[in-house]
Amino acid sequence: MIEFKYTPSKLIDENLYQEKIEEARGYVARAQQDDFGGWVDLPLNYDKDEFARLKVAAKKINEDSDILVCIGIGGSYLGHRAVIEALGGERGRTKIVYAGNSLSPRMLEKAVAEIEGKDFSVNVISKSGTTTEPAVAFRIFKQLLIDKYGETEAAKRIYATTDANKGALHDEAVAKGYETFVVPDNIGGRYSVLTAVGLLAIAVAGIDIDRLMDGAVEERTALISDGGKAAEYAAMRNVLLEKGYDIEILANFEPQFSQFNEWWKQLFGESEGKDGKGIYPASVVDSTDLHSMGQYIQEGRRALFETFVEVGGSYRGVIVPEFGENLDGLQYLEGKEMDYINKTANEATREAHIAGGVPVLEIVMPDIDERSLGGLIYFFEMSCALSGFTLGVNPFNQPGVEAYKTRMFELLGKPGYDK
Repeated sequence: MIEFKYTPSKLIDENLYQEKIEEARGYVARAQQDDFGGWVDLPLNYDKDEFARLKVAAKKINEDSDILVCIGIGGSYLGHRAVIEALGGERGRTKIVYAGNSLSPRMLEKAVAEIEGKDFSVNVISKSGTTTEPAVAFRIFKQLLIDKYGETEAAKRIYATTDANKGALHDEAVAKGYETFVVPDNIGGRYSVLTAVGLLAIAVAGIDIDRLMDGAVEERTALISDGGKAAEYAAMRNVLLEKGYDIEILANFEPQFSQFNEWWKQLFGESEGKDGKGIYPASVVDSTDLHSMGQYIQEGRRALFETFVEVGGSYRGVIVPEFGENLDGLQYLEGKEMDYINKTANEATREAHIAGGVPVLEIVMPDIDERSLGGLIYFFEMSCALSGFTLGVNPFNQPGVEAYKTRMFELLGKPGYDK
């Protein structure tokens, strides 16, 4: 299970913290009953038949494709990319290539270049099928599939994750015979990583999706009655916000978690940043970013707090070798494991930042494996919902996302968007 702890200090109002915990605990039922609260019981109530089909589709893709092109934006790709990279990347033949998450021609050309001379399939993930970024990319890769394999075979290599009953992509999939998986109506994109939205790519990458779900089940059991540690974390975020700390930095010492940071930023940023409210979510990967952002965190404006994601246990791996000479001054590290050195740097960083006036929170996962990551995902989803309700916003909508789209459509001349 996921642990939450913090270092008590004069920066934290303990009485207010207890009040906020009680408030956050009361929102578990509200999250569960919300029209977009399907993620709360998902680890128990997911579609078992679809889950089995996902595994079959993943096996087929592994057998016939060197590359799976995942086309989606926001919650349609951030979650599964976070999981795959956090667990060390693809474990088998098939490489995952991402497209449709920007409008950059350079990135699109790079993705197209990746498939040259390779067998490939496409997983297009879009509830409507009309979101500009993935829709443009899907047109391009669909044509490349047709050019390479012909229309009949191309259709067998397209997997559409979309609405169950309606929408442009749903209708095209039915007409063309693509295999389809469902974007649930009651789960928003940023909470959807443990649905078919995320699980097909994760399975193709060779990751055990059963163990991922097991971890989410375990965490749900720990949180479902009163929010558990997730309520404590949600409460502390709101306590610090009321004290003027309106920037949260998610920090970890594992570079493979850089994409997990991106998923976390969308989860909290899109859920809480509305009505003029919210904590601004940022992230660092240490010790790398200690040589860039470390100075600001240590001595900059005191409007930020840090949440460290830490890994329990130990990792037996690289050991610093011994040399007869000491030209680099590292003789004191000889024979020590890199995991020990990395954890020591983590501890030193926390202590230095606390001494510099930074409130520091800690979230500890048991290990870097499927079960632990499934638990961590569920923990943050529950924390985000409880934190948003405590803040006084709806953590499941995102009305502000449409503003840039409306203006972009006006400028591009899309019918119906004339000034």
